[in-house]
Amino acid sequence: MVRAAVLPSIGSPLEITEIELPEPGPGQVQVRLAAAGVCHSDLSLSDGTMRVPVPAVLGHEGAGTVVAVGPGVGHVAPGDGVVLNWAPSCGGCHHCALGEVWLCAKALAGVGDVHAVTADGVELHPGLNVAAFAEETVVAANCVLPAPASVPLADAALLGCAVLTGYGAVHHSARLREGESAAVFGVGGVGLAALQAARIAGAETIVAVDVSPAKEELARAAGATDFLLASETTPKEIRALTAGHGVDVSIECAGRAAAIRSAWESTRRGGRTTVVGIGGKDQQVTFNALEIFHWGRTLSGCVYGNSDPAADLPVLAEHIRAGRLDLSAMVTERIGLEGIPAAFADMTAGKGGRALVVF
Repeated sequence: MVRAAVLPSIGSPLEITEIELPEPGPGQVQVRLAAAGVCHSDLSLSDGTMRVPVPAVLGHEGAGTVVAVGPGVGHVAPGDGVVLNWAPSCGGCHHCALGEVWLCAKALAGVGDVHAVTADGVELHPGLNVAAFAEETVVAANCVLPAPASVPLADAALLGCAVLTGYGAVHHSARLREGESAAVFGVGGVGLAALQAARIAGAETIVAVDVSPAKEELARAAGATDFLLASETTPKEIRALTAGHGVDVSIECAGRAAAIRSAWESTRRGGRTTVVGIGGKDQQVTFNALEIFHWGRTLSGCVYGNSDPAADLPVLAEHIRAGRLDLSAMVTERIGLEGIPAAFADMTAGKGGRALVVF
């Protein structure tokens, strides 16, 4: 038996309880978690913004040590450090054939499986394949990737979602170039990664935008050259910082209609606006036909940073080793499983960067 944070039903509080995991079967890996990040997507799953079979063990951003492997697993062995990959690509669907592995049609095929059972026999599902809000988990072999050498496993947990997403949004989706300008809307875990990625890309002006003035220090430490409180005048303020043009690239990480609209209006004519945040169906964003023509901007969605984790983790590891990417600076609170509900409340209130569950 291991301890885990279980979502009994949509909208219900998480319950910290003991669960029983099966032995790893063919093509499966058992992992003892070192740490798991508390991501806004977990909150979205718990409140029904995103659909998930329940009851479920949430948590999708994690890293740990392999305890055991089932038959047929050869790329990792007991004792290896691994990063969990919550959206593994199948390699055979239409999108994978196009090289768009982040849009794999079968990436979430495992969320309906039975992952574990409670002490009284209730079957549990893995929230986003990997069920990282637990001391241990059993996952499909393609849900684990070797952790970068020399990166502490607790820090490596952030590579499983926030960093791949934020870095990928800047480098793969928006394709920010050296000397360009950027604005990042929402200074949470993903936003902090995006700010660091913009600095790594060589952006000259990097504007961080958030609803909380307490985020300024975090934002500037991550690479922001300017910080603005989100308001109706944010686009005008950003144009004032960029000779009246607007930024070349806007990265929206909040998933709110107002933030998406503000990011769009803050982007220069011909620039690129990338939406990373996951908003609900009630978050309606409107554009008129004339402005779309006139501004010539590109508006694009971004899933998992448009990343290929297997290819991108070695690149991120090199940035970490070179001191260009600081994972620990993104963590504003280290907690136990019992601290997840408070971390959810902080995210709702717009407080802090990344909360990290440390086992």
